[in-house]
Amino acid sequence: MAEQASKRPRIVVMGGGTGLSVMLRGLKEKPLDITAIVTVADDGGSSGILRNELQMPPPGDIRNVVTALADVEPLLSDILKYRFSTGSGLAGHSLGNLILAAMTDIHGDFVTAVKEMSRVFVVRGQVLPASGEAVILNAEMEDGTIVSGESKIPESGRRIKRVFLEPEDVEALPEALEAIQQADAILIGPGSLYTSILPNLLVPKLAEAIVASDAIKIFVCNVMTQPGETDNYKVSDHLQAIYDHIGLHLFDYVIVNDGEIPPQVQQKYAEKGAKPVQLDRDEVMSRGYKLIADKLVLFRTYLRHDAHKLSNHIFQLVQDWMLRKR
Repeated sequence: MAEQASKRPRIVVMGGGTGLSVMLRGLKEKPLDITAIVTVADDGGSSGILRNELQMPPPGDIRNVVTALADVEPLLSDILKYRFSTGSGLAGHSLGNLILAAMTDIHGDFVTAVKEMSRVFVVRGQVLPASGEAVILNAEMEDGTIVSGESKIPESGRRIKRVFLEPEDVEALPEALEAIQQADAILIGPGSLYTSILPNLLVPKLAEAIVASDAIKIFVCNVMTQPGETDNYKVSDHLQAIYDHIGLHLFDYVIVNDGEIPPQVQQKYAEKGAKPVQLDRDEVMSRGYKLIADKLVLFRTYLRHDAHKLSNHIFQLVQDWMLRKR
């Protein structure tokens, strides 16, 4: 059985937010050895409070990913996601965040807490913070002002020129570096471009390890623009922002949605300042990226990637890559 598991393609997934969690729910059903590397730059909401009061890395994105990859009864997943709505000091906190905070206190460090929580909730794969320490995400805006704090950047009302970490020389988690070095595939996105994806890539040794890897590298583009972050961005603008920060073309393939989004759904998102990310196909392909475009969205209460279809595309790309490497 161990020999069979070792033959599974090893895939490293980097991103954050709801988009990453949705995709992981599809990927965990595939015969893949998954490592999710998650940003530690979050400073808003429950995560921000725990980060400040307990001097620990923010647990929110980690908790989302653990929940997505957990192989437990739905009720236990619901317990992890449960957010208190009342109670002095409790209101706004998710139970999963509090469990991670407790485990960090018990074990003395955040990385061990994440590993133990993953074991308790029978995670398919492993979940790793990008670094063992919390970082501050800063943004330089096009007008020259600096906005400090991941949660404040999209609210600034200014266009982002670049983001950077404090400290800039933050140490990558050794286990995360090892996972990248051993990966057969590296998958980046979906997630907030400047506040979920780039904070991972800006950890110096992580980006270097990705560049050095001979794994297939895939970018999954967001379906919708994000107000205050990627207003009016096309697919090529997402890729350009990553190139501008890293200085290299990281990806072999770009996966994008080209399915029609119903007008009533677009109107709902337009009221919040978001619109579909436009696929400028010729521009993307002229830069040397191979493009996978398909109808990849589902709409229930919110617009989400179709986890089943998306994971099928990813798995097929990884299988084909593995066959070519033999």
